[in-house]
Amino acid sequence: MKVSRLAAATAVAGLAVLGLSSPALAHVSVQAEGTAAKGGYAVVDFKVPNERDDARTSKVEVNFPTDHPLASAMPEPISGWKIQVTKAKLDKPIEVHGQQISEAVSKITWTATGKGIEVGFFQKFPVSVGALPEDADALVFKAVQTYSDKEVVRWIEVQEDGAEEPENPAPVLTLAAASEGDHHGTSTAEEVSDKSSDGAEATASTTEASAGSSDGTDTTARVLGVVGIVVGAAGVAYGVLAGRRRTTSDA
Repeated sequence: MKVSRLAAATAVAGLAVLGLSSPALAHVSVQAEGTAAKGGYAVVDFKVPNERDDARTSKVEVNFPTDHPLASAMPEPISGWKIQVTKAKLDKPIEVHGQQISEAVSKITWTATGKGIEVGFFQKFPVSVGALPEDADALVFKAVQTYSDKEVVRWIEVQEDGAEEPENPAPVLTLAAASEGDHHGTSTAEEVSDKSSDGAEATASTTEASAGSSDGTDTTARVLGVVGIVVGAAGVAYGVLAGRRRTTSDA
């Protein structure tokens, strides 16, 4: 009986270890560094995990949305990766900062020049994008992941409302509501006013601190002066008393 229980416990422990050691399935995803606000600019990271235990990720392709084209998309250089930015003509030009844009980035491809994404690791691919659309709540970026053994995984399935998550979901960037100061390179008058106010408050605080320090110094000097007077008076009194004692003694 004890042997049977021991065998069962060993089997359960073995299954638990296998469950913990098996890699958790992850998807290619996209997330903003900070806030991706409508009408503004943002740096977004495409996170690519290596899901194979016998191959490395050698290439990543990210297709940009065509329903809400982005006029600007600048990838950050990454050591060990060759980056290619592909642009395409727009069916309908878009206006950005008062200028008509007739082409936009359609795809960015990262090709490994070294080992790529090794087993058990992931890689982030940062891209500065904008201006983000003001009439959309999210952007869909369809991605294609290629492994060193030539296997290709297409992360292109769009999540439907109320449906279960697809097997190979496309990365989705959620956009936040626009607010003042979200636009690239701008600063509101209120921010400048606040900074000026903060500087004035800091100056006032410094002045008050200096005044307090000066008052403290004056008070200390006065106290020392009074102490000096008292000590001096005590010395004079002692001298007078000593003189009287000597006179009395001589008499």
